[in-house]
Amino acid sequence: MSTPLSARPSARTGRGPRSARTPGRAGRRLVVTAAVALTAALALAAPAAAHAEVEADKPQALAENVTLRFVSEAESDSAGFTALRVVLPRGLTPADVSLGAAPRGWKLTATEDGYTVAGPALKAGVDAEHEIRVRQLPSAKEIAFKTVETYSDGEVSRWIEVPSGGEEPEQPAPVLKLKAAAPGARPVGATPSPSPTATVGADAGAAAAAAPTRSVAADAPKTSAAADEAAADEGGGLSTGALVGVIVLALLVLGGGALWVLRRRAVSSDAG
Repeated sequence: MSTPLSARPSARTGRGPRSARTPGRAGRRLVVTAAVALTAALALAAPAAAHAEVEADKPQALAENVTLRFVSEAESDSAGFTALRVVLPRGLTPADVSLGAAPRGWKLTATEDGYTVAGPALKAGVDAEHEIRVRQLPSAKEIAFKTVETYSDGEVSRWIEVPSGGEEPEQPAPVLKLKAAAPGARPVGATPSPSPTATVGADAGAAAAAAPTRSVAADAPKTSAAADEAAADEGGGLSTGALVGVIVLALLVLGGGALWVLRRRAVSSDAG
């Protein structure tokens, strides 16, 4: 019996009929499509690149007269920062802090556990940067400054999670690592605590001479650190890791089902 013409290898390529090659090509297309979909899903599920940071000109335990610089990166394209609330770590009190550089018109208001720096709204997409002068850093290896950011549209971003157990939190608080204290360094005496409502501008002397006025910082959030943490824990919805896991599982299930169908078609073609 002669072999049907359709089943003979091609004289030019030496390959079999086109139908035998279809499942392999379709499988490769499926793999590429799945990879593209997974990449897009991971990009969408990734946390925002924006974050809050702190650095010091003298990052050393028990260092005196230290300038700390804070940077809050903008997350919104339609609203600007209006206030930053910072919770001071153990060993620092509001009386130990004074405002250095800050956006124009922004003022510092002491709170029970830290301070708020606030003023006219910045332009959308502009980072909020400010500096404070600290009388003395505490004796510690690292200190965290929980930060709550408020935007002109009322949105609030909380960077208040402290790393623990080697895991990086999704909303990490700014952390400053400190070198060991210099030999002979000792804690200075405690500073009398001012009223929690005391307000000073970037120029403390000018603020003291100016007539008392209502500070825009009065409208800043004044919740406690515990309340901030509770609010951060109330974000109902899946975490980033769980969301990525669900997406990957769905892609694997869909890919496995498609490959099974293609193999069945290939078997049917060979049997025919």
